[in-house]
Amino acid sequence: MSDQRQAERRVVIVGAGMAGVQTAVALREQGWTGSVTLIGAEPHQPYDRPPLSKAVLLGTAEGSAFDVDFEALGIELHLGREVTGVRPGAHEIDTPSGPVPYDVLVVATGALPITLPGSEDVQGVHLLRTLDDAARLRPVLDRKHDIVVVGAGWIGAEFATAAREAGCAVTVVEAADRPLAGTMPAEVAAPMAAWYAESGAELLTGARVARIEPGTVVLADGRRLAAGAVVVGIGARPATAWLAGSGIALGPDGSVTADSRLRTSQPDVYAVGDCASFPSARYGERLLVHHWDNALQGPRAVAANIIGETPQDYDPVPYFWSEQFGRFVQYAGHHTGAATTVWRGDPVGAAWSVCWLSSEGRLVALLTVARPRDLAQGRRLIASGARLDPERAADPSVPLKSATL
Repeated sequence: MSDQRQAERRVVIVGAGMAGVQTAVALREQGWTGSVTLIGAEPHQPYDRPPLSKAVLLGTAEGSAFDVDFEALGIELHLGREVTGVRPGAHEIDTPSGPVPYDVLVVATGALPITLPGSEDVQGVHLLRTLDDAARLRPVLDRKHDIVVVGAGWIGAEFATAAREAGCAVTVVEAADRPLAGTMPAEVAAPMAAWYAESGAELLTGARVARIEPGTVVLADGRRLAAGAVVVGIGARPATAWLAGSGIALGPDGSVTADSRLRTSQPDVYAVGDCASFPSARYGERLLVHHWDNALQGPRAVAANIIGETPQDYDPVPYFWSEQFGRFVQYAGHHTGAATTVWRGDPVGAAWSVCWLSSEGRLVALLTVARPRDLAQGRRLIASGARLDPERAADPSVPLKSATL
């Protein structure tokens, strides 16, 4: 694309979270000379989300705004502005204050937390997704309320950790028979269940919530749990309702079904981050990755593909981390469809890892607890398609990179 033509083109990015901000920054870093407009629904300066369940919540950090000088980068910022629809034929998005034209549109609206049916208007029920959510929860922790957390996934465990650190009594209720039921196999999640009791939190599994009353969580078996506050962490779904009627194809999970270059089904429209799924050649299936690293890496591919000089397919090794109950947990890859599980170390101990191998013996995923070297080496081995010797890989004293075939 000629410099003059590029300079006349407008990129509009909807969503001012990590994926949107990083797309705007990546465009400038990669030499885009056209206009860049970033539109966010929240009124706050764009901010990072991981600190919300940790430092911001506990009051050890006042905020988590991105250290980005938007003005110096020539990025036009519109905050507190909801986008209500898009008309690809006209190359316009709709907002309450009027339409905004674009030459290239990037959908980066992230995901919205799933609410517990019937709990939306009950006082004392909280979600944890935004800066305002964290601000509402901080005084709850300060007052040391009895807290019931609904959902023993990653966010539930992180919030329970923060609440225990703040001195609150914490009960975590999980409808499944184990924590992390939606993301980890039973044998991997089982040792993690003990972490709750060690921290002084109570974990109730097989506990379905029937309803929430002010001050009380009522379970399906009739048990009543006193709750000064209730925090719901039962997952998130792509924030794509505003795309209805646009002709932009969505999957059954509500994600924008982007192609390998993160293009949508409509011309000049890209999608990135928590709201977009993409086809992974590495894993042979479409992935929807709701993690920070995906919102950091994807924008670089989007920017390259918008500029068009060195187009890139997007096929990352998914990665995320979680700090919970005094442990640093990391995961890389995608274990669905793996043929073999190899343990490194005793899961009752303080440090251990799990490796997943394909039928050909290739490392496809690993989870590490306090073994950062395993993660760093394993992530590179997944990317290179390395095969491992299961016996050597099972010896935690052997570096993973030395267990290759």
